[in-house]
Amino acid sequence: MSVIAALTVAGSDSGGGAGIQADLRTFAALQVYGTSAITAVTAQSTRGVFAVERLSLSLLRAQLDAVLEDFDIRAAKTGMLADAETVELVAAVFGLHPALPLVVDPVMIAESGARLTDAAGMAAITARLIPRASVVTPNLPELAALLGQPEPEAVEDMAAAGRALIAQGARAVLVKGGHRRGDPIDVLVGAGETLVLPGARIATTSTHGTGCTYSAAIAARLALGQPLREAVHFAHDYVRAAIEAASRAAPVGHGKGPLHHLHAYYAWPPAPPRSA
Repeated sequence: MSVIAALTVAGSDSGGGAGIQADLRTFAALQVYGTSAITAVTAQSTRGVFAVERLSLSLLRAQLDAVLEDFDIRAAKTGMLADAETVELVAAVFGLHPALPLVVDPVMIAESGARLTDAAGMAAITARLIPRASVVTPNLPELAALLGQPEPEAVEDMAAAGRALIAQGARAVLVKGGHRRGDPIDVLVGAGETLVLPGARIATTSTHGTGCTYSAAIAARLALGQPLREAVHFAHDYVRAAIEAASRAAPVGHGKGPLHHLHAYYAWPPAPPRSA
């Protein structure tokens, strides 16, 4: 029996709060072996994104081939895909693995406001990657950009917007409501059902990488064989616990800090080692 693995295809965050780094910590926390294919390297911290450089398509393809040919990949997720060429390559590779569960997090704009995907890339995500996804996980600004309409506020409007994305080819959509006024509410639509996941606003700035963590947690649970509805419910609770743990801990960096992905294993900061 081989070790169950998951794959993240995303950008590298030098500050460690989002992207590949957040995904791999999430996989580890949820007891799935993490593999990665890096699409771009960012100079990033809790204060913002300062530079972005896309990796060559040949190197990205080599990473994907190396991982998919060797490991027992049971699920995958995508994050930052900077342009249409990157999206086309990723869609083509996952098209060769049609049974592999795929979580598409349509990362477009960083919390700092830096654009991470150009307009052609957004169009390619809609046309090529969303129809391949098991579930798409847009936040409200991303959903509005994908549909070309204002951000929904009410739960009914969030569900309707999710169904509009399904009409464009998505199988299921998790509309993340962290950007709405008041308490955050997430809505999962797909397969003729709607799941509403209410939450309560946590007083903290430690939310950097929330979307990456959410989608990675869903992918990890899908890799372990959990149905989508249960995987989303678990991921919702895991993300909340990780934010709460970070809110009680010492700050990381001087801006919007990361979640505490490994909160179940140790406190932040960890206790000093005992002397011999």
